[in-house]
Amino acid sequence: MKSEKFSPDQLRRIEQLRQLAKEKNTVILAHYYTRPEIQEAADFTGDSLALSEKAAQTDADIILFAGVHFMAETAKILSPDKRVLLPDPAAGCSLADSCEASAFAKFLERYPGYTVVSYVNTSVGVKALTDICCTSSNAVEIVRSLPVNAKIVFAPDRNLGNYIQSVTGRDMVVWDGACHVHEEFSLEKIIELKKQYPEAKVLAHPECKKPVLLVADYVGSTAALLNYATQSDADTFIVVTEPGILHQMAKDNPSKRFIPAPPSDSTCGCNDCSYMKLVTLDKMYAALRDETPEVVIEESIRRRAERSIRNMLAAKR
Repeated sequence: MKSEKFSPDQLRRIEQLRQLAKEKNTVILAHYYTRPEIQEAADFTGDSLALSEKAAQTDADIILFAGVHFMAETAKILSPDKRVLLPDPAAGCSLADSCEASAFAKFLERYPGYTVVSYVNTSVGVKALTDICCTSSNAVEIVRSLPVNAKIVFAPDRNLGNYIQSVTGRDMVVWDGACHVHEEFSLEKIIELKKQYPEAKVLAHPECKKPVLLVADYVGSTAALLNYATQSDADTFIVVTEPGILHQMAKDNPSKRFIPAPPSDSTCGCNDCSYMKLVTLDKMYAALRDETPEVVIEESIRRRAERSIRNMLAAKR
């Protein structure tokens, strides 16, 4: 995959959006899985928590978050005095939706005394029930930071939870949730691609199923996969995560080749997150122009959710 070229209409809308953002003192955030033109319009691109942390450090009045709902919630958790706009309120997340807060609260009643570790890909309600959050890049580190004899509930991704358990050997109960994108990658098609490109490095996100992780040359978060591709001497990569990241990979490494891993039930060569692709330049412009839809969180819930994130940040120091 080569770096994207944008149409005149896209470039015009990007310029209009950036001008409006300047007028309204707005910081534009775009997750790596959004459309290439969305990433091009952003002040910052990255993983969800890193973006929220960057936005909190700015003096912006408004955060325009090109991503999905839990990401915009996380930005609001860390920037309660800023207005947070989400271009399309229908942009949800199959993983976050697989762990509803009230169901999780009942689940936790069965495990008194357990330390609750939740992936950042969860709703504010689940974060409020959590002792310490983690990201895909620091999950192993966070679990290892807990006492060796700690009993742990991990939510919501079963694949990431099982991966952490296999690496750390900790006593963990794992919630049965999954990301529809990472769950659907085809091991057989990845192996076929590897036969076509025997020198290619296979890069996989830890939300993938175990058989996929076993054939990977490197397992890591989205940002970690990007860094690995940049630092590696290899020139061809099979990328087993949402293909939105290929835009940044190709942009940072124009001489290298990036091949999206395909899903099982598709003849296409990619495995898009349908929620991320709901975000468009026109929706972003309209959201900022009208200053809606806005993410609003009840303050007591926000404070409890913030505690779980702050605990994670403290554990990393």
